[in-house]
Amino acid sequence: MNHVRIPGVLVVLAASVALIGCGKKEEPKAAAPAPVAAAAAAQPTMVVKIGHVAPLTGPIAHLGKDNENGARLAVDDANAQKIVIDGKLITFELLGEDDQADPKTGTVVAQKLVDAKVAGVVGHLNSGTTIPASAIYNQAGFPQISPSATNPKYTQQGFKTAFRVMANDVQQGSVVGTYAAKDMHAKKIAIIDDRTAYGQGLADEVEKAAVANGATVVAREFTNDKAIDFKAILTKIKAKNPDVIFLGGMDAVGGPMLKQMKELGIKAKFTTGDGGCSPELIKLAGAASEGVICTQAGLPVDKLPNGQKFVADFTSKYGPIQIYSPYSYDAVMVLIDSMKRANSVDPAKYLPEVGKTAYNGVTGKIEFDEKGDIKNGAITVFEIKDGKLVTLKSEGGSTAAAAAPMPAAAPATEEK
Repeated sequence: MNHVRIPGVLVVLAASVALIGCGKKEEPKAAAPAPVAAAAAAQPTMVVKIGHVAPLTGPIAHLGKDNENGARLAVDDANAQKIVIDGKLITFELLGEDDQADPKTGTVVAQKLVDAKVAGVVGHLNSGTTIPASAIYNQAGFPQISPSATNPKYTQQGFKTAFRVMANDVQQGSVVGTYAAKDMHAKKIAIIDDRTAYGQGLADEVEKAAVANGATVVAREFTNDKAIDFKAILTKIKAKNPDVIFLGGMDAVGGPMLKQMKELGIKAKFTTGDGGCSPELIKLAGAASEGVICTQAGLPVDKLPNGQKFVADFTSKYGPIQIYSPYSYDAVMVLIDSMKRANSVDPAKYLPEVGKTAYNGVTGKIEFDEKGDIKNGAITVFEIKDGKLVTLKSEGGSTAAAAAPMPAAAPATEEK
C-alpha cells in the first residue's frame, strides 16, 4: 500500500512545489509601481533660460556677484520644486553676464541674451546700464526686472517689459531730503553728485524734497565716480557754512570725501543714499564716518518679512549677504511665478502676468504699478554709530522695521 501511494504523494508535492514556484514568479506583477515610475521619468522636459546682468569685474564686482548669487539661489530653489508648466517639467538655467557697470557693454550683453533666447532678464545692477539695455529687451518682447537700479527714468520710458522690485530715487530722495530738513533741522544744504544716472538723479530728488520742506540749497557741486580729491569742491562749500552736505554717489567717493571734510574742519553733517550706505564707507572713512546719515531703498536684511530662511540659505552657500541679493532672488521668483500663472514660458504669453503680480517674496509683498515700479517701496534711514550701520526708521514696505543693527553688507563702490 505504501509503495502504491508514494507516487501520488510525490505528484502532490511536485504540484505544490510548482504552485509555490509560480506564486513567487507572480510577485513582481503584484507590486506594479514600475510603470508609474517609468511614466514620471518619461514626462516631457524643457530648459528655460533666465538672464542675469551685473558688473562681475571692476570695483563693484563683489556687489554684482552677490546679485547674481541671489538669482542663482532662486533658480536652485525653483528647480528643487520640480515645477511643471504646460505639461512639461521645467529646468531653469541662469545665464550670467558681466556688463562691467558700463552702458556700452551693457547693451552688448543685453543683445547677447536676446540672441541666447532667454525668457526674461534680472538686472542690470546699475541705473546707467539698466536704462539703455531696457530698450533692447523691450524690442525683444520679454520682461526685465531690476533688483537695484533706482533711477526713475528706467520705468518712465513706457516699456511694458520694465519692472523693478526696489523703491526708486523719487521715493528715496523724498525721504532723504525731508529727513535732512525736518529730522536733522537743516536750514542750509550743500549737494554734491557724481554725474552718473544714479548719483545725479538721486541728488535732484533730494534737492526737491529739501526745498519743499523749507531748506535752502546753498551749493550744488559735482565730481565724477572715479575722483579721489575733493578739496577744491569742499573748500567752496565750507565758505557757504551748510548744516548738511548730501552726496549722490557711491562709497568709493564718500569715504575719501569724509576724510577730507574732517581735514578741512567742516562741521556739517554728511548724508548719502544707498550707494554709499555700506560698511565699506566706514572702512574707507574711518572715524570720519561717525554720525553719517544714509538711506537704503529697502528694509534691513534682518527685518525682511520672509528673510530669515533666505539669510540662512544664502550665507551657508555663498557667505555674507551684500545688499541687493534678496531683491535679485525675488526678481527671479516673480518671473517664475508669472510663468506658472500663465501656464507658459513664452514671454508673449506670460509677460502680461508680470504686471499682475501679487507675490509674497523674501523682501515683502511685491506688486507693481502701471509703470512697473514696486508699490509701497520701503526706504530705511541709518546712522553710523560706533562703526556700525544702525537703523533709525523705515518708511513704506509691507512690514515696519524696528530699530536694530543692520547685518554687515559688502562694499559698494561704483555708480548704481
